[in-house]
Amino acid sequence: MILREKGLFQNFDWWLIAAVGFLVLLGIILINNTTAGVEGLFDTANLLQDFTFRQIIYALVGFGLLFGLSRIDYRVFAGLSWLFYVMLLAMLGAVAIIGRLTLGAQRWIPLGPFQLQPSEIGKLLIVLVLAKFLADHSKQMDKWRTLGIAVAILALPVVMTYLQPDLGTSLVFVFAWGVMVLAAGLSWKQLLISGVLLLVLLPFVWLTMQDYQRARLTAFLNPVSDPLGAGYNVTQARIAIGSGEVFGRGIGAGTQSQLQFLRIRHTDFIFSVVGEELGFFGGIFFFALYSFVLLRMLRAAQVSRSIFGRLTAVGFAAALFFQAFVNLGMNVGIMPVTGIPLPFVSSGGSSLITYLMMIGIIQSILAHEKLLGLRTKPQQV
Repeated sequence: MILREKGLFQNFDWWLIAAVGFLVLLGIILINNTTAGVEGLFDTANLLQDFTFRQIIYALVGFGLLFGLSRIDYRVFAGLSWLFYVMLLAMLGAVAIIGRLTLGAQRWIPLGPFQLQPSEIGKLLIVLVLAKFLADHSKQMDKWRTLGIAVAILALPVVMTYLQPDLGTSLVFVFAWGVMVLAAGLSWKQLLISGVLLLVLLPFVWLTMQDYQRARLTAFLNPVSDPLGAGYNVTQARIAIGSGEVFGRGIGAGTQSQLQFLRIRHTDFIFSVVGEELGFFGGIFFFALYSFVLLRMLRAAQVSRSIFGRLTAVGFAAALFFQAFVNLGMNVGIMPVTGIPLPFVSSGGSSLITYLMMIGIIQSILAHEKLLGLRTKPQQV
């Protein structure tokens, strides 16, 4: 079912759209200020290589998909869940065959001047797949067989993503899964046993990590142990945030970012630019914006009379929370560097478009629940 425009806009959560739009706009401004000297701002000879121009294109595509998805009844996606799962595995498999190798990681499929990162889209797809399965088995969550199948659904995408290697995105998958099975009714006994089994696997994960991943964890515990290597970005990020003090140095006036002491400042460490140029209050404002977006997303879970809709909204919110928390945490030094971008803000199309698509499905949940006037008991889909 597709909503007519009038009904759609009447039931839109415009506060959510405004908060997300503001984050995207701030991201474009920060990317512009930190990359103008890298590729040349709006270089007409090679416009598609300009970070700012590409981010604007990604934002336009993402918002177009957001509004398009919001018109579609979200329950349609339940019937397509296994198709989504096959698509996800196929894309992750394609990365291993034709993916582009960059900085020791093979995560991207080249599409002309752009690059597709399937693991980013996988965050959306795996949530939809798990939401459908858990909704269908909501009354059997106390059975170990149900939990085992849910683990199996998650395991293959996680392993394929981890081997790229992409530890950060793998952890996003795992965290979203954990929150969703809890929301579906997993018992605390099952949760405790699952947690113990996960701890048993940690030594194996450590042994299979790449050398640079282990170095990042070591640098997190003691950044000064390798100040010019693995600890360099962490140290420079702290200097940048600390130098911003209370009110910041002003947009475009940060020395760490503008003089390029802070590497990958337009992607993983863009929040350090926020801290340096906008100061403590600017950082608090970012925290508040993300908290507001998460609350509006969880509102969709509360409103939904469908178990599938509720679990979908919870899964999307969990993915956003974990990714934002880890990124912000590694910028301020309370989390290890994992290489995942700040949602809506960091440079990159796959992440931005994926999270805007999530917001579109959240809007679909809100709009269709209101328009259709579902007043019955929770449904399976």
